[in-house]
Amino acid sequence: MNFYRTLIEGEEGLFKSETLTPMQKLTLRFVVVGLIYFGFVVVEGMLMRLYEIKPLPFITENQFFAILTAHPLVGIFGSTYSIVCGAFLFLVPFLMKKPLWSIKMGNWTFILITVGTFIFWFAGFVSHYAPLYTLYWPLPADFSQFSVWGGTFFIVGIALVMVGTGLFIINVFKTITYTPSGWDKQPAGALLASALGITGFRNLFRKNKVEHLVPLPVAAVARGSVDMALNTLTILFTGVLILVYMVGSIMGYDLRETAVDALLYKNWFWWGLDLIADGLVLIFVAGTWYLLAMMITNKPLFMQNIARAALLVELIVSWTVWSHHLLSDQAQPGILKVVSGEMVTAFELITQGLAFFITLATLWSARPLKMTNPLKFLLGGLLGFALAVPAGIMQADVGLNRILHNTQWVVGPHVHVAILVGLTMTLYSAIYILFPILTNGAKVYSQKLVNIHFWCHLIGGIGMGAFMGMAGLNGMLRRSLYIDGEFNTLMILAAVSGTLILAGFLAFFYNIVMSVGVKGVIGIFTPARIKTEDLIPAK
Repeated sequence: MNFYRTLIEGEEGLFKSETLTPMQKLTLRFVVVGLIYFGFVVVEGMLMRLYEIKPLPFITENQFFAILTAHPLVGIFGSTYSIVCGAFLFLVPFLMKKPLWSIKMGNWTFILITVGTFIFWFAGFVSHYAPLYTLYWPLPADFSQFSVWGGTFFIVGIALVMVGTGLFIINVFKTITYTPSGWDKQPAGALLASALGITGFRNLFRKNKVEHLVPLPVAAVARGSVDMALNTLTILFTGVLILVYMVGSIMGYDLRETAVDALLYKNWFWWGLDLIADGLVLIFVAGTWYLLAMMITNKPLFMQNIARAALLVELIVSWTVWSHHLLSDQAQPGILKVVSGEMVTAFELITQGLAFFITLATLWSARPLKMTNPLKFLLGGLLGFALAVPAGIMQADVGLNRILHNTQWVVGPHVHVAILVGLTMTLYSAIYILFPILTNGAKVYSQKLVNIHFWCHLIGGIGMGAFMGMAGLNGMLRRSLYIDGEFNTLMILAAVSGTLILAGFLAFFYNIVMSVGVKGVIGIFTPARIKTEDLIPAK
C-alpha cells in the first residue's frame, strides 16, 4: 500500500472510525489526549535534564521551576488519569456486560480533565507560578514570590480536574450497581459489597462461599476509586483553601495573618496525595495486572480469593502510610514516623508482593506463552515495580531517610522508575491488548516499531532512575539547580536515558497514527453513528 495512503486512511479495511460506538470513541479520545500529555511530560523532562547540565538560553530560572511544578501534575492528571479513566470507563461496563451508566458524564470527565490540565499547565507557563508540586504552606499563597493571577488559574485548573475525577468515580459505582432499562432488577447492595471486598472478606469465615457478583478487575477499579474519591476531596479542599487567599489578595484583602498550622496542613496534604502514590496506583495497577494476566493466558487468576483479600488490605493500608513523607520533619510526632512511616509502609512489600506473585503464577500456569506485545510490556511493568517499590521502602527508614530525603534518589529509583517503567509500561500493555478491541480489529502498523518502543522505554526508564539515584547518593538535592557542573556526568547519562524514552514514545505514537490513519484519529473526535446499547444483548 502507498505510504501516504496508509498515513491518511490507516490499514486498508481494518479501521473505520464511523463503525465505532460512542464508548469506543470516548475511550480512544481519553487515550489519545493522555498520550499527547505524556509527550508534553517527556519533552519538559528532557528540557529540565538539559538545564541541569547547562542552562538553556531560552529558559529562565523561574521558568525551570515553573516546569518543575507542572511536570508531575501533567503526568499524573493529564496523562495517567486520562488513560486510566478512559480504560476503566470502557472495561467496567465491558466486564459487567452492561452499558456505561452515563456516556454524557463520561464525556464531561474527558472535557474537564483535558481542559483543566491545559489551564494549570498554561497558567504556570505564562506566569511562572512555581511553588513546586508539594504546595507546602504558606508557599503556594506567597504573593511576594508568585503571581496571584497565575496561582488562581493554576488552582482553578486543578479544581476542574478534580470535578472531572469525581464524575468518573460516580460513573464507575453507578455502572456497577444500576439496572439497565428493561433488565431484571440487579441487587445493588450485593454488587457493591462484592466490589468493595466485603463479600470476599465474609467468605473467609463461611463454609458455603457466596458467589462474587463483580469480576476481580472491576473490584480493583472500585477499591481504587475509593482512594481516588478521598484524594479528590483532599486536593479540592486544599485548592479551595489556597484559592481563598488568592481571591482575597485580588480583591484587596490581606489574609497573611490568618493562621494555618503548617504541620497539620502537611499531614492533611500528604495523606491525600499519598492516596494516589501508595494507594490508588498500587490498587489500580494490581487490578490491571490481574486483568492482563487473565486476558493473555485465557485462564482464571491464580489464588483469586487471596487476590481479593489483598486488594482490601491494600485499600486500608493506603490510608495509613502517609507519614513516610514526613520522616525528616522534626515536628512530626515520633509515633507517626514509626507506625505509619516505617511499619505500615514496609507492609506494602507484602501486599504488592502478593499481586506480583499472583500475576506471575497465572502467567506461569499457562506456559508456554508466546511473547506478545501485551505480555512483554506487562513483564516490563512488573520489573519496574520490582525495582521501585523496594527503593521506596528503603526511604521509609528514619536513618536512611536522613540521607536520601529530598535528594535525586527519591525521584529517580523510586518515583521515575515506578511511574515510567512500572505504571506506564503496564498502561502500554493495556493499550496494546485493547487496541484491536477498541478499533474493531485494526492491526499495529509495524512490529519493529513496537520492539523499538519497548527497549527504548525500558532501558531509558531504568537508566534515568539509576543515574538520578547515583547523583542523589552523591548528595544532589531534588528541586535544586547545580550550575557548577558538579553532577554533569550523571546528568548527561540521565539525559541520554531520557532521550531513549522520547525516541520510544515517538516510535509508539507514530505507530499508532499509522495504524489508524490521520483520518481515523480525527474521526475519533467526531460523533458516533452507532449506539453502544445496540451491541449489548438485553437480559
